[in-house]
Amino acid sequence: MKKSFTLLELVFIVVVIGILSAVIIPSTRSDNLQEAAIQVVSHIRYTQHLAMIDDKFDTGESDWYKKRWQIKFSKVGGSDNKWAYAIFSDADVGSGYDGNPNRLETALNPLNKSKRLTGGYSGTIEYGDLDATKELNLGHSYSIEDIDLVGGCDISIDGKKRISFDYLGRLMYENPKNLDNPYKDGTMNRLVSSQCIIEICTVANCTTASSIEKVRIVIEPETGYVHIL
Repeated sequence: MKKSFTLLELVFIVVVIGILSAVIIPSTRSDNLQEAAIQVVSHIRYTQHLAMIDDKFDTGESDWYKKRWQIKFSKVGGSDNKWAYAIFSDADVGSGYDGNPNRLETALNPLNKSKRLTGGYSGTIEYGDLDATKELNLGHSYSIEDIDLVGGCDISIDGKKRISFDYLGRLMYENPKNLDNPYKDGTMNRLVSSQCIIEICTVANCTTASSIEKVRIVIEPETGYVHIL
């Protein structure tokens, strides 16, 4: 006689499948915060890599250290008023260093050489431009509402937050254009001496964000090693 499932057994199987689906599906859903953090970590490492292989030391220019590779986070009109970032090396185009990621100063996207590593910046490569890398616009790509730098890199000017690296891959904070020697702005040493923490948040204020609303990226002093906390 051919065996078959009873109605009770079929109901039991359906219930078990439902329970397994409830457990498995949430774990495979996209996590915007985690994806954004992984991308930013990758690009911080790439910025450090550029700084180490493209040493800006030049005996013919006294301000050579203002050209160091940096990553700048900002929320401006050119990024469609969303938090985005750019990787660039500043240049003196005749009127001094301006600290902004101009078109030719911005790094090429190594995965697509027709694009630059910026999510949009006013007056240069804006979010809607063909050569912008859309993923670097964290607001549009991952619904990020705020970014904050705390710890050893807790300084920003006009809402624009940045870090840079020297030729040894050591982390520095603030705008390289303000330096008056390779490591100092006046009496302030800009070489980071304690953990730099970058907070990425899905709410408008990282200061009040809960643990499920933000992720923290840590960059260690001296080595520049970067990891997600």
